[in-house]
Amino acid sequence: MSAPTCTRPARATLDGVDIRLPWWALALPVLAFVALLLLILNPADAHAATDQPAAVAHLLEWLRHLTAG
Repeated sequence: MSAPTCTRPARATLDGVDIRLPWWALALPVLAFVALLLLILNPADAHAATDQPAAVAHLLEWLRHLTAG
């Protein structure tokens, strides 16, 4: 019994290849890199994240209640 064989598609010519990325495909990684770089350069501004441990605990408690049903 013979099995059907798959034929390979014809190779596209490289003359007509044109790859374009949307603007955000480059903008978002650059924005993230700049934000992290600014945090490294000025860590004094990062203290605001440690001032609110109760808010994080409240959020985790809310998520626990939400998933418990």
